[in-house]
Amino acid sequence: MRQGFRQSMAWLHTWSGLVVGWVLFAIFVTGTASYYRTEISRWMRPELTAATADPARSADMAAAYLKRQMPDAAGWYVELPRPETPLIEVHWWKSLEGPFHNALLDPATGAPSTARATKGGDFLYRFHFELGMPPTVGRWIVGLCALVLLVSLMSGIVTHRRIFADFFTFRRGARTTQRRWLDAHNVVGVLALPFHLMIVYTGLVTLAPMLMPWGLVAAYRAEAPRFYVEAGLMADMRAPAGRPGTLAPLGPMVAQAIARQGEAPEAFAVYNPGDAAATAVATFEEPHGLAHQHPQITFDGETGAILGTAGMAPTRAASTTSTVMVGIHEAHFAGSALRLLFVLCGVMGAATVGTGLVLWGVARAPKGAEPAGLGLRLVRILNLGTIAGLPLGIAAFFLANRLLPPDLPARADWEIRIFFGAWALAALAGALRPQDRAWREGLGLAALAYLAVPLVGLATVGRSPVPAFDIAMVAVALLFGCAAYKAGRSPLGARAARPAQDLSGEEALRA
Repeated sequence: MRQGFRQSMAWLHTWSGLVVGWVLFAIFVTGTASYYRTEISRWMRPELTAATADPARSADMAAAYLKRQMPDAAGWYVELPRPETPLIEVHWWKSLEGPFHNALLDPATGAPSTARATKGGDFLYRFHFELGMPPTVGRWIVGLCALVLLVSLMSGIVTHRRIFADFFTFRRGARTTQRRWLDAHNVVGVLALPFHLMIVYTGLVTLAPMLMPWGLVAAYRAEAPRFYVEAGLMADMRAPAGRPGTLAPLGPMVAQAIARQGEAPEAFAVYNPGDAAATAVATFEEPHGLAHQHPQITFDGETGAILGTAGMAPTRAASTTSTVMVGIHEAHFAGSALRLLFVLCGVMGAATVGTGLVLWGVARAPKGAEPAGLGLRLVRILNLGTIAGLPLGIAAFFLANRLLPPDLPARADWEIRIFFGAWALAALAGALRPQDRAWREGLGLAALAYLAVPLVGLATVGRSPVPAFDIAMVAVALLFGCAAYKAGRSPLGARAARPAQDLSGEEALRA
């Protein structure tokens, strides 16, 4: 090692953060929004009103609809009505490779709902770990980026010898842009460092069976699902008998599940519904606590008899540890105050990545009129397209929900297309505009878009179904407005003529 250990760690921290920084920013932003996934979905379906629905009757209506759609399906999945989502959501598929179909049903009639079609908060939630790609490809990319982020965090800790001093250091009056961006990167990075380490590690644990499947493959060969059954995490499914059968009504099974568990299941699945060995599974909401473990009751699809349970008895230490890691990552256990804290830490995670990306460009900006190289110009374009373009795309996603006609064919897909289209247009505009103006205009446009979300909502549907959502949109608009104002006063590409006088040798190395 020609350089010292800490110098090598600084190099590793800088370049590992840059290579995956744009993807990590998107992961942090959409993951943070996913903490309010239910509230976002509720806001994006303003036609829905809270109503009490009979779970057993809802299950029977869902089964009747699914029999008409695909009686020979490989599986059905029914999400029963809940106060936050007063609809029956059904999914069906011919094979596990897809395609997967879904529909929303009115719990009063069993007919397709007239509520606007939208992916709602589920789109942002799935984008967080699939990036809008085919599931396996997206998860692999996210998993590899998370591994790189873990390396970047650990190398950053080694590099920051003065990590606790950096926590209290932010010089607004520093003479160089580089110094201010370095201080901002240090403050938000150190302030939420425990959260960063936790969220990255637990995220990797959730993807561990895909990233490191060798133990499961060696022990179970082609029967990997047996691992989850034996670990007590999944109900045992019977193999198809290969001859036709008659599915019993789902309503009595739901009633049995309620009588046994004391609450209505949140979902009901049927595997091989047209087969003589059909299996039905009632899945309940996870009990309050850290472990992300859903109790399940399995039924014989033909007779309605209970075959077994899963997730009700205490699991072994390894399984409990795994479910706790998933539970901590998703924060289902968190109350209002703790969930808000998770959101604030997620915002700081995005800010850490964003300030690091900008700092990389600022630290390498040429002096005077010297032209920037191709690599630096590319980094600047990607920085602007990601940091300003992605939030603008999310705002466009919300605006599309209110502005697109409710009966538009493939309406949910059009919302997603507008999200990607707005993001791409923002990145393209940023590439064509002078950098200083591009940052001010991009951030300012994002501020206006978020401010327009509640206003357009009031103009199109009247009273907001989730007032807290509108308040959050105004807060985000103010945040981007302040950022645009700062970008106008202090260009993000500026660099003082003598930066070395304002940075120590150690700090310049980190930058």
